[in-house]
Amino acid sequence: MSTSIPVRNLATDAVAGSKIHPRKFRGFFRRIRIAGGALLFILFFGTVWLSWGGRQAVLWDLTEKQFHIFGSTFWPQDLVLLSAILIICAFGLFFLTVMAGRVWCGYTCPQSVWMWIFMWAERVTEGDRNQRKKLDQAPLSVAKLCKRTIKHGLWIVLSLATAVTFVGYFTPIRELVTNILTLEVSGAAAFWVFFFTAATYLNAGWLREKVCVHMCPYGRFQSSMLDKDSLVISYDAARGESRGARKPGSDYLSQGLGDCIDCHMCVQVCPTGIDIRDGLQMECIGCAACIDACNSIMDKMGYATGLIRYTSERALQEGGPLRIFRPRLVAYGVLLVSFIAILVWAMVSRPMASFDVTKDRGLFRYNDYGQIENSYVLTVLNKSHHAQAFTLSVSGVAGLTLIDDTRFYVGPGERLEQPVSVAANPDELQSSLVDIKFRLNAAEDPGGDLVQESVFTGARQQ
Repeated sequence: MSTSIPVRNLATDAVAGSKIHPRKFRGFFRRIRIAGGALLFILFFGTVWLSWGGRQAVLWDLTEKQFHIFGSTFWPQDLVLLSAILIICAFGLFFLTVMAGRVWCGYTCPQSVWMWIFMWAERVTEGDRNQRKKLDQAPLSVAKLCKRTIKHGLWIVLSLATAVTFVGYFTPIRELVTNILTLEVSGAAAFWVFFFTAATYLNAGWLREKVCVHMCPYGRFQSSMLDKDSLVISYDAARGESRGARKPGSDYLSQGLGDCIDCHMCVQVCPTGIDIRDGLQMECIGCAACIDACNSIMDKMGYATGLIRYTSERALQEGGPLRIFRPRLVAYGVLLVSFIAILVWAMVSRPMASFDVTKDRGLFRYNDYGQIENSYVLTVLNKSHHAQAFTLSVSGVAGLTLIDDTRFYVGPGERLEQPVSVAANPDELQSSLVDIKFRLNAAEDPGGDLVQESVFTGARQQ
């Protein structure tokens, strides 16, 4: 059920296309966001340099079609697990949205995290909100050119580092960096580094909130996922209205004023430029900047904090308590935990080998013993990190035998294509086309037989 909290279109200078200049602020939620962003930065930039068993710990090697995640290696045959991971991420996002709105966007979305970093670089080089606005309106000068050059230089460095790191998850990072420094990088790698550098520079530096407001679909369907008990950032109009300026310590209640002093600090710190006092809006990314700004003003005025706060529609309008655990949220939580458990089980129990059987295009032939032979190509993939011994057997026809060796070895991470011939006596064939089964057994896993079906062709004995 969609929440009845009013959802309005943006009515600020963001619609007009003018640049939004968020103001510097401090507060509890800002510290949480910085800590979360720092953790994400460490994971993103640090994990790619870790080694595991003589190779890069996390590497999606598209050339070799191998996906290494620490001690595990995944192959294209395991991509169903990737689908399971995507389903888990989707339900995780549903769970977070039902519980606390767009908290993902405000704290951990890469677009938001990089946007805050780029705004920090802008503030360091050009000053706070009013200074940046004056600089935008000032005529071109040496000082303005220097500030803009330093700012864009920092943006490009951050974008390049991001791009190299991202591409480093798909090609060995050490080799990539060495090739870039020696100007020996391949054309494909150079293209993707340039592409992601430009994308990061454009999205986090220039588009910023426009990505969240106009390009990301999440804000448009989030309202259908919220209910009256979802935690969202809300302005307490009953306490704040009527708005108006006043002196600290004055008897503002006798003047018919509420706690809101109409300072517009909540608007000035908002990265998307909205006024949270207009109600819940699609453009709100749930970053809680307005809460930190408003709480700081309330402290200065000697008022209670929480004029803008995380709360639910029910608690705000009806005065009831927050209901965190409710059927819809519990259902999403149960599904999320179930999918995670299934994924863990699938990863632990997945076979460390796979094989396929392809029948030769030739129909059949007679050998020197009067038997009918069919030829096949056996493809075996060893997914483990050590060599494995395999034993092959075949069944489906009485007296069906393998002409070639039935035991062979496959090295770690290797793919073996082994031609095999199968023979049968003509008088044992019940028809000219018989279904047979190839069974592959790993010596270290006697109970984990892999089975592939094929057909045996021949002339039935009259």
